[in-house]
Amino acid sequence: MRASLEFDDFYAANVRVITGQIFAYTGDRAEAEDLVAEAFCRALARWRKVREYENPTAWVRRVAWNLATSHLRRRGVVQRFLNRQRETHEKAPDGDRVDLMRALAGIGEHHRKAVILRYMAGLTVAEIAEQEGVAEATVRSWLTRGKAALAGRLTVQDEMEQR
Repeated sequence: MRASLEFDDFYAANVRVITGQIFAYTGDRAEAEDLVAEAFCRALARWRKVREYENPTAWVRRVAWNLATSHLRRRGVVQRFLNRQRETHEKAPDGDRVDLMRALAGIGEHHRKAVILRYMAGLTVAEIAEQEGVAEATVRSWLTRGKAALAGRLTVQDEMEQR
């Protein structure tokens, strides 16, 4: 019973933030919720072991990111999303969010993931490097290139809207 309550508290404290990160990555709220639910189910199935990790939240986040990456690769969602965005010229009700999602979807996977983990999840460069199994310099490079790519995409979108 105690382990169940402990997991419930862990879930309540983390589900919203991780879902937001995965939503930013996939661009699909329902899909993000499903992927995060699956990650938490896997954590629950191994809770005795996972709760002993130094950072169980990082473990669940990593599982959710891996599931999202697999999902995007299998389905080609990013490419279809970009194609739909090119075909439509309608402004969405929440334009800033749509512009950001469109810009995020248009940058490289590593750059997108680094930007989301750093600026939405609030992870440090060291934490991202550890999670991704790369050097901190690599993460800094991804962040620099990701921010530059986002700035370029958002500037182009702003210029198109002003026409």
